[in-house]
Amino acid sequence: MNRHLSRMIAMQTLYEHEFRPDASVDEIKSRNLNEYSGKTDEVFFNTVVDGVIAQAEKIEALIGEAAPEWPIDQISLIDKNILKIAIFELIFSKDVPPKVVINEAVELAKQFGAENSSKFVNGVLGTIYTNNVEDNNG
Repeated sequence: MNRHLSRMIAMQTLYEHEFRPDASVDEIKSRNLNEYSGKTDEVFFNTVVDGVIAQAEKIEALIGEAAPEWPIDQISLIDKNILKIAIFELIFSKDVPPKVVINEAVELAKQFGAENSSKFVNGVLGTIYTNNVEDNNG
């Protein structure tokens, strides 16, 4: 199963959920998964989407600490959701090696974000990794 595709669909799901907060996240997840049936890691996808939503406040606080010059409401929805997925994986899930998480996020930013999105995402995640993950790995 393709985790890159699963992250892409998770980003699209979180984007839509943030853009349409009254819509059922389960409905959005189901529709998006059905579109890519059999091509995704559904357990991973659900873990990421549900985890990002459950840890949203903590994740946004980490973004705020790592990018104080960028208030959370001024970050594009695409960049913000790419960051949320990666931060969930780095801090809360720890299922994937940190360098893979960061690389995947940068690739999503190159694919879906603006011209400087990949640099922004890389910088924020690098700061979060240095401040939160490296310290805990000793």
